Amino acid sequence: MAQINVVPYIDVMLVLLVIFLVTAPLLKQGVQVDLPKAAAKPIPSNQHAPSPLTVTINAQGSYFVSRGAPPTQPLDAAALRQIVSKQLQQDPKMPVYVKGDNHVNYGRVVLAMTILQHAGANKVGLITAPPPKKP
Repeated sequence: MAQINVVPYIDVMLVLLVIFLVTAPLLKQGVQVDLPKAAAKPIPSNQHAPSPLTVTINAQGSYFVSRGAPPTQPLDAAALRQIVSKQLQQDPKMPVYVKGDNHVNYGRVVLAMTILQHAGANKVGLITAPPPKKP
């Protein structure tokens, strides 16, 4: 009677487990932002709507743009306007959101919204975090 030797399969599984354990923390990239807390209604999700364009402003005042994937590089105002303008030319109905850090200067958020307006965004939403639940 022939038997299957499972030892090589166990070795492969352990190697894959180690690979996943090492790479999993690296997959969560993005910009760390402490969002302001507000009791706002969530935006209803629309299955047919395109994925939104998100402009993130971190605590240092740097701009980041993302659409689906996490942002990687900080941008200056000219690059932000160019990227957003290009994205909105491809899809003018794309929703645009601003995600500003709670500690960033308010002027940086207003400047980002002005850049978005000049780039062609008609409506811009602000992203907030829900307030903490009261016991």
